[in-house]
Amino acid sequence: MLVSGGLSCVAVAAWLAECGVDVTCFVADLGQSAPLPPAELVTLLGRQGLKAKLVDLRREMAELYVDVLRYQASYEGGYWNTTGASRAVLVAGLADTLRASGCTVLAHACVGGGNDQARFARYGAAIAPDLRVFTPWTSRFMLDRFQNRADMSRYLTEIGYPAEIADYATYSIDGNLGGFSHESDELEGLGTSAQAVRPLMTAWPQRAPDLVEDFEVRFERGRPVAVNGRPVSALEAVLAANDAGGRNGLSIQTVVENRVNGTKCRGTYEAPGLELLGRCLTALYQVSLDKAATELMRTLSVRLGRAVYEGRLRETDTVAAASAADTLTATATGTVQVGLYKGNVIFQGLTDLVDTPGTARQTRFSNGGHAWHVLPV
Repeated sequence: MLVSGGLSCVAVAAWLAECGVDVTCFVADLGQSAPLPPAELVTLLGRQGLKAKLVDLRREMAELYVDVLRYQASYEGGYWNTTGASRAVLVAGLADTLRASGCTVLAHACVGGGNDQARFARYGAAIAPDLRVFTPWTSRFMLDRFQNRADMSRYLTEIGYPAEIADYATYSIDGNLGGFSHESDELEGLGTSAQAVRPLMTAWPQRAPDLVEDFEVRFERGRPVAVNGRPVSALEAVLAANDAGGRNGLSIQTVVENRVNGTKCRGTYEAPGLELLGRCLTALYQVSLDKAATELMRTLSVRLGRAVYEGRLRETDTVAAASAADTLTATATGTVQVGLYKGNVIFQGLTDLVDTPGTARQTRFSNGGHAWHVLPV
């Protein structure tokens, strides 16, 4: 069973084991820190008598985020859907581990009829069709045992789980190295301010430092390869951007979005590193893509952002859209300098553009300045 440490998945795993089901908890390290760090969660589950295995998927998560950034694949309201992105990594990254452990069922504790049920069903069918995907919250025996999150909270408290796991009765979070999603009964009320949320990665802008912090990122073919002059891997790039963007108050957004099943929900999202790298890459695309390419890229970005949200990254039309975006982003090589100040990203400079076939070439404005545009080769 996939166990993130959230209230519902831990309650399901504990109760199924109590009923005699052979349960192994697979905890993926996606870079999340709450409700417990992954290694601490595995230790806790073991103390409670559950079999638990930790699988490090941080590198795979970061590589997907590089693609999400290159494609500018945000969702409605322009937010980075880190929850949807992680489901693809979880299924792809854990399928072989489940098989090697003798598991024939991939179980998760996401709500029946919700976004994640659809995502896991789609990725299960596309990536691991030999594993049955089981959604406990569509089964009557689970619904009879736990009527609501308060029931789950009481159950885990009674069997000795700490408050970090058991006390999320009306508030839920989902996080990884890219960001956190916050949902609650309170946030569903449109009169509730986003200030009801306690950010886990980002400072509120008004509490950020009262000075501009310089930040520089080098992109090659749309991929971040250096931060502040230091070569970085995809994982290192996201982590460095998280630090800089988080302390300077980037990315907190509250969105009323259209869910997979056609209903709406309201959540608050934070993804400081993705927002910072995404803004820098946008500046580079402004000079590396011509008008037609820019219009096409915008169309592809909307399509790919929806695919991330709906769990459709492995579908044929998505693969085709990504291939087209790969062609466009191949022109994006250069170094972007920005200043960070209280939630703002201030453009400072763009240097070291590479003059390769199909990329930006320097030309003259009539006023003697410089511009960049794409010329055929």
